[in-house]
Amino acid sequence: MDRLRLKTALVTRGHTRALKDGTVKPRTFDFDFEEVPAIITAFRRMVRGLEFDISEMAITTYLCAREHGKAFTALPIFPMRAFHHGAIVYNTKAGIKGPKDLEGRHVGVNRGYTVTTGLWARSILQHEYGVDLNRITWVLSGDEHVAEYQPPSNVVPLEKGRTLEALLASGEIPAAIGVQVDSPDVQPLIPGAREAGFAALRERGLYPINHTLVVKDDLLAANPELAGDIFNAFAEAKRPYIRRLAAGEIHQPSGDDEVFRRVMEMTGDPLPYGIEPNRRMLEAVIQHSLEQRILSRRVAVEELFPPSTHGLTA
Repeated sequence: MDRLRLKTALVTRGHTRALKDGTVKPRTFDFDFEEVPAIITAFRRMVRGLEFDISEMAITTYLCAREHGKAFTALPIFPMRAFHHGAIVYNTKAGIKGPKDLEGRHVGVNRGYTVTTGLWARSILQHEYGVDLNRITWVLSGDEHVAEYQPPSNVVPLEKGRTLEALLASGEIPAAIGVQVDSPDVQPLIPGAREAGFAALRERGLYPINHTLVVKDDLLAANPELAGDIFNAFAEAKRPYIRRLAAGEIHQPSGDDEVFRRVMEMTGDPLPYGIEPNRRMLEAVIQHSLEQRILSRRVAVEELFPPSTHGLTA
């Protein structure tokens, strides 16, 4: 019997490279990787056209897609995590002295309202600095991956022909999330943003999940062992990366590598897979999605993943 070949979109990182180069092979199927120019293009292709059998996906895109009945389910695999205090930048000449000063103003958001960086950054503003998110008008530079999603009334599109970068550099908008501007007037809103992220992990256990992995529902239904096989393959692929990270054997480490190394020193595992090691962050992303009106109803963490994966950890 021929083995399944499953079309897959996945970023090559230290902990996924063994899957991409074939060093780690799943037991019941083969990956058929398609290299995409940017992983966010795969999110949209999966949400709108189910173009992949397996796809990396932003966690908030998945939550939104699930609420709107898209025919795929996530596995408790989280290939990308990051801190987001530094994602909020502002124009130093716009009269902003601190996060609360954003209330009553327009703030840009790169791409759509449901992007994961936007969700986590807004949660930081709300829960760490007491910002009323409803008193800000959020200006989007793009649309949503999930076309059916309708954002709150205080979310508006960017005027055609304008860019967030130019508006921020000129001070026409005082702040934005997820944009990069080469201007001495544009700086991170939160001082010491990088260390603030590590402090949030150390003091409150905040280690945001950015991406998960989704699989077509029809494949999961037809192949009861598939979810576990994928999980085990990802777990096996990350082990040598973690060993190299711990031993300082990663040559020319990336920014992500450096973050994971420091997280490992604090927690022991910078890339935990499974529900239980990630329950706190999964409950947080659900709660923030409700608060920010990305979700209309609460879901239980277990609802997000196939029952066959509920007890798996790695």
